[in-house]
Amino acid sequence: MTYQSEIAELEKTIAANGAPWAGIDAASAARMRLQNRFQNGLDIARYTAKIMREDMAAYDADPANYTQSLGCWHGFIGQQKMISIKKHFGNTKRRYLYLSGWMVAALRSEFGPLPDQSMHEKTSVPALIEELYTFLRQADARELGGMFRALDAARDAGDDVEAKRLENAIDSFETHVVPIIADIDAGFGNAEATYLLAKKMIEAGACCIQIENQVSDEKQCGHQDGKVTVPHEDFLAKIRAVRYAFLELGVDDGVIVARTDSLGAGLTKQIAFSKEPGDLGDQYNAFLDCDEVDPASITNGQVFISRDGKLMAPKRLPSNLFQFRSGTGEDRCVLDCITSLQNGADLLWIETEKPHIGQIGGMVSRIREVIPNAKLVYNNSPSFNWTLNFRQQVFDAWQAEGKDVSAYDRAKLMSVDYDATDLAAEADERIRTFQKDAAREAGIFHHLITLPTYHTAALSTDNLAKEYFGEAGMLGYVKPVQRQEIRQGIACVKHQNMAGSDIGDDHKEYFAGEAALKAAGKDNTMNQFAA
Repeated sequence: MTYQSEIAELEKTIAANGAPWAGIDAASAARMRLQNRFQNGLDIARYTAKIMREDMAAYDADPANYTQSLGCWHGFIGQQKMISIKKHFGNTKRRYLYLSGWMVAALRSEFGPLPDQSMHEKTSVPALIEELYTFLRQADARELGGMFRALDAARDAGDDVEAKRLENAIDSFETHVVPIIADIDAGFGNAEATYLLAKKMIEAGACCIQIENQVSDEKQCGHQDGKVTVPHEDFLAKIRAVRYAFLELGVDDGVIVARTDSLGAGLTKQIAFSKEPGDLGDQYNAFLDCDEVDPASITNGQVFISRDGKLMAPKRLPSNLFQFRSGTGEDRCVLDCITSLQNGADLLWIETEKPHIGQIGGMVSRIREVIPNAKLVYNNSPSFNWTLNFRQQVFDAWQAEGKDVSAYDRAKLMSVDYDATDLAAEADERIRTFQKDAAREAGIFHHLITLPTYHTAALSTDNLAKEYFGEAGMLGYVKPVQRQEIRQGIACVKHQNMAGSDIGDDHKEYFAGEAALKAAGKDNTMNQFAA
């Protein structure tokens, strides 16, 4: 509905309630409606799921239409990202937010900083989703509030052309609300626990849930050692649990990202159940590292499986875990991905140890032999040393081409001594185009950085502390922070406005008219930034 049609509808409602509602202004109520277009999290989940589905179809038509996101650990961080995106690019198209379980554990737990091992409170995940959308909705209200104020000013000045332009801008307003890919880790328990948590996340607004195939109570960060995977049927039960949660809540096109950690996971806690040779359980067990057993030499506590008519003993560790055969990681990843897509997942996530298009693309090619439209979400992780990895990739490529690389020490390519070299320049160009190249060559639909603001907050705080507590004093804040906010048009320089002060003034005027006690008078120091 348009601004004017909202006013017309509300005028009828107000008139129907007679004199008791005479103090209610239809235009003011219409503004409040437009500033709060989403009534609850399920409204958001349905709206954003549609966006993701359309973006997935656009990517299938042309891999240049890949999507991106940055990880968030606070609603304000997510809000500022989307405000910045609208400011610099004019719209939020194909740009999402990512909710990282790692950052929730490290920054949002009541226990204090925790490793990424699913030890944080599971309710902190839906709480952060709700918080993110609260801040995004407030960004809508703030921007529209400014437009309404400008509309009033144009009308007061008799500028009908500007007033009409602003009405059109209000009617075509693009929300800051975008899809959030939300990390449910390994489900925080069994399939029922996964379903219950998924419901909470969807009710908070999540249209996309990412789940991994690790053992829930042994979960490790995807870039650390000691990862333990579950048999496929266990993981597929959790995928189905998430789908049931979406369907129960009426988000029929909700998106499920199935993540496999098998590339770096050499352990399993269970031997899969198998009814017949070649079934899914048998395929999982085929990767186990086993020794053929002479029945006469059976020892206490051994576990056995039958393989090709032989009695085999899987290698069992003191931890009571079983290990996979070395070198089977890629094969297990491919099987994980195919079975996940065949059983209800929409997108894949392959956790890798390095950002290498050839490695990712090789696995995706194998998956696409079975599922032609298979698409990935990929973690452009800060756990990778991007500079060193890509310099080494260029070094190896040059060496294979017969180029002279004698001026470089491959093991020390991170050194600042190489920053101005041709090798470093080519590596940086490969980093710059990595997302575009990987979208085209490796089936990556969505690129994300899990922990960007964790690192930017640390870096900026370090620089501020060094300057402010050093010789620069107050200039250590003013020059690199406030002055740059002003020069670059960063909205937060007017932090009172960003926190909702002007929205509150508007509401006070709606509620109390001329009697309203407003904060934005002549003594408000925010007026110093008007110029």
